[in-house]
Amino acid sequence: MNKSLTILFFMVVILLSCTHRNELTLIKNGQSFYEIQVPDDAGEKLVKAATELQHYLQKITSVSIPVVSETNADETKSTILVTSDKNLAANTVTYFCETNKLIISGSDEQSTLFAVYEFLGNELNCRWFAPNAEKIPVSTNITIPRNTNYIYTPEISTRTVHSKLFYDNPDFANKLKVSHDAFPNYVPIARVHTFHRLIPAEKYFSSHPEYYALRSGKRRHTQLCLSNTDVLNIVTDSVRTWFERYPDEQVISVSQDDNTQYCQCEECSKIDEEEGSPSGSMIRFVNEVAREFPGKTISTLAYQHTRKPCKTKPLENVLVTLCSIECDRSAPIEEKCTDFAEDLIGWKALTQNIRIWDYTTQFTNFLAPFPNIQTLQPNIRFFRDNNATWIFEQHSHNPSELFELRSWLTAKLLWNPDLNTDDLITEFVNGYYDEAGVYIKKYIDKIHEELAKHPDFFLYLYGDPSQAFNSFLAPELLKSYMTFFDEAENAVAGKPEILQRVRTARISTDYAMLEMARNGMSPDFQLLDDDEISAKVQSTLNRFNKSCSNAGITMMNEMGYTTDEYLAAYNDLLERAAQPNLAKGKKVTLLTAPKKYANEDPQVLTDGAYGGSSFFANWLGFEGNNMEVVIDLGEEKKFSNISVAFLQVTNHIVFFPEQVTFSSSENGETYSLLKSVSTQHPITPESTKNDIELFEMVNRPTTARYIKIVAKNVSKAPEWHNASGLPVWIFADEVIVN
Repeated sequence: MNKSLTILFFMVVILLSCTHRNELTLIKNGQSFYEIQVPDDAGEKLVKAATELQHYLQKITSVSIPVVSETNADETKSTILVTSDKNLAANTVTYFCETNKLIISGSDEQSTLFAVYEFLGNELNCRWFAPNAEKIPVSTNITIPRNTNYIYTPEISTRTVHSKLFYDNPDFANKLKVSHDAFPNYVPIARVHTFHRLIPAEKYFSSHPEYYALRSGKRRHTQLCLSNTDVLNIVTDSVRTWFERYPDEQVISVSQDDNTQYCQCEECSKIDEEEGSPSGSMIRFVNEVAREFPGKTISTLAYQHTRKPCKTKPLENVLVTLCSIECDRSAPIEEKCTDFAEDLIGWKALTQNIRIWDYTTQFTNFLAPFPNIQTLQPNIRFFRDNNATWIFEQHSHNPSELFELRSWLTAKLLWNPDLNTDDLITEFVNGYYDEAGVYIKKYIDKIHEELAKHPDFFLYLYGDPSQAFNSFLAPELLKSYMTFFDEAENAVAGKPEILQRVRTARISTDYAMLEMARNGMSPDFQLLDDDEISAKVQSTLNRFNKSCSNAGITMMNEMGYTTDEYLAAYNDLLERAAQPNLAKGKKVTLLTAPKKYANEDPQVLTDGAYGGSSFFANWLGFEGNNMEVVIDLGEEKKFSNISVAFLQVTNHIVFFPEQVTFSSSENGETYSLLKSVSTQHPITPESTKNDIELFEMVNRPTTARYIKIVAKNVSKAPEWHNASGLPVWIFADEVIVN
């Protein structure tokens, strides 16, 4: 009798496991005769892989399949084996059927966790769009074709997307198969731009200025002197100390600081001339350091002045991090940044150990429309095809335009650069925005289509939306984008969570609209309406504020300019714009020469348009010299108030003037001093990186036709600044007289 029952039991198991000879049935009608098995010596990540599989199988079917160790396995049940296999190539993931067994494996435990997510995504259609947004199907049955045999080895072995969605949510990073650390395996105090840490100027500069860069006959602590043997010894000792302090880490960066003021002493210059590039002295230096640490990796930068490859080959344990910061983002790098493409090919000829540091957002305006999405795949594929097995995609870290889509899409392409971008975007918008997805896809398609109509447009990482007001952000186009988002909101009006996602997505067009109104170029987008603050602008500003608050968005750019500061400045702007202005449209005469920006047109000071947080937007710039201008009011006018705004962007050597002097004249020849106003924010290492200061004179009523404004430039960057000795910029905009 017992024998008969045993035979009957196994027949039931076989029937439940095999509804068809070509299928493996894991779960049928709410029942399973499987268990998830892990090796007895399974580590934490392998157990995590098994429990994640258990979790999602239960979410799909409401059936909880037990997780057991090999020793505790039930011989009467079929097995889903979650294991690792050191015989697999590094980073490989695989899953396959073997009789009644499903095996999910990777080359190591981390790869096995990735293999579980590959299985859930590929075979069971699970989708993870953001940490708080997943789409998991519901079913009573799960069957797998018996001929299932999936194996994949990502060609990009280390994949990083600089997004807090991954850094703050390691589980989500694992689902997308990217790192949740910006610099995996690096010593934490030695990740990038390390020269100033290796030989601190505060410790060595006064006693040993020869350790530092020679520029224009003067030693400056902007970079190190790489031909100095004492510098090599100190750096090597520092690296040794750091590795001893962090014995489990594998990589230390020995790399230039973030400026181009490299050493031009006789010996360094001789090396660079021999090598054909300043990277020559760098690679020779780094090779000597790396030689002392054969079991570790020394990373360095091919960045700005060191980007062009030299002749000396890096040692095998030198990791060259090649940076694409200068590139136009309007089209693939191979098309629009051929110098960089040639440099990558040049480095490929020297080393197999290349890490790409790429850039995917507008760092001066995180929230601005930035139509570079169609370049992601061809760029990543180009990197992959040229020995880059480690790619760091520097996104905004903080939320930016279509942040969730960009983070997700970049991660998917790093895992498989041959996926179709358009298919991926469609999958994301339909999954994340539900019925609104079709309208957001229309926006994405349209803005990229419009950019493509302007092949000469340079989509700059440090640009400004105002640069696109005659192209992909033209007024009529901006109105059409806003219509797409109106339709998107209407489509999900009854779904509060999805509606908030849509309103977060439209922040970029709201921001563009606010900046266009600031610019004043279109009658459809103006700060004022019949001399009153525009109701359209005010409602857009309110929506921008609410959307940012609801989404937890606090940063406008990489300089730390906050949304609160932007909103406060914009409200101040509305108050200024509403003031009567005797200077509006009046002639401006230059007494000193501006440079490059605003077409060097002095009339930007009185054109009724206002500069924003970026110097590309309507600011008149002066490099290394004072600003001296005269405004002709056309006839004698009575006034008691004059104001003019100045911009500060400290990392770009844009400082507030030391002092602004206001004078008046009746004849344009003899001037009387009205007032001198000193900056409230003299430049210091602690200065706010990105700010606007209003220099304002309030005096007794004065009658005059001409007003002279003189802004005193700091002239040169101070010793502590990374641009030490270089000329300082001042940027001025809108003079108001009333």
